[in-house]
Amino acid sequence: MKLCVVDVDGVAHGAVVRDGRVLAIPGATGDDPLLALLAEGVTVAEVARRLGDAPTDLGDVADAALLTPLRRPSKIIAVGLNYREHSAEFGQAVPERPILFMKYPSSVTGPGAEITVPDGLSTQVDFEVELTVVVGRACGPASPGGLDDIFGYTIANDVTARDIQEVEAQWSRSKSFDGFCPLGPVLTTADEVGDPQTLDISLRLNDEVMQQGNTAEMVFSVEYLMRWITATSTLEPGDLILTGTPSGVGFKRTPPVYLGDGDEMAAAIGGLGVLRNTMRFGALASAGVR
Repeated sequence: MKLCVVDVDGVAHGAVVRDGRVLAIPGATGDDPLLALLAEGVTVAEVARRLGDAPTDLGDVADAALLTPLRRPSKIIAVGLNYREHSAEFGQAVPERPILFMKYPSSVTGPGAEITVPDGLSTQVDFEVELTVVVGRACGPASPGGLDDIFGYTIANDVTARDIQEVEAQWSRSKSFDGFCPLGPVLTTADEVGDPQTLDISLRLNDEVMQQGNTAEMVFSVEYLMRWITATSTLEPGDLILTGTPSGVGFKRTPPVYLGDGDEMAAAIGGLGVLRNTMRFGALASAGVR
């Protein structure tokens, strides 16, 4: 099942995409409708039951104003250097244990959104396509998580200001500008995805393939990451885990390739769709700090 959030006359509706149509989930409206459903503990079967035999049709998905599937998850945990060739392009050994960092929830934006960097704050903005876990139920030290605790998956682009990342000891600020975590276009349930370690993953920049790989190349599998994280920390419904990116990032190319104004990114994962976003610079007033 593929779930989405769609804007209808200024109101966000949780919906299911079926045969190219967007079907409203009854009662799933509000500020963050899918996150609210996950917090209720709603299952895939319950979503299907709520749709009923004659669901409200909101139109063709190609014409829908899709929003981010989850607007404000409580936690966004990201994994660094989790593909072997990505470690190699950074000149790093394959990590012996997962490298975790956080992206701020305020960095989330949706499919089709423009990502705007205030003029002067960064001139070296990069892209990273990532398979993203959406947690379905609470799990933590008392009850460590596994694949059964995952509601579904979506696509993220871990946009990064490399010039800031390079001069600071931690990564979170360079990866958490407003808009630096586009998500979508849909949330695909775990039962439809099956094995998360078999998915083709790629990113195109202005129609040129920059990243291409398969989630089988991860150093630490989705299941391992769930166990590792929940050994010490509780994950809650709607929390996200960005599981790493394959090689080909702009920062490590010769010469480096950084995003320019108007550049279009298309992050794709097999079975999950294509997440498209456009880069913009200077449309906001600069804060005057680096």
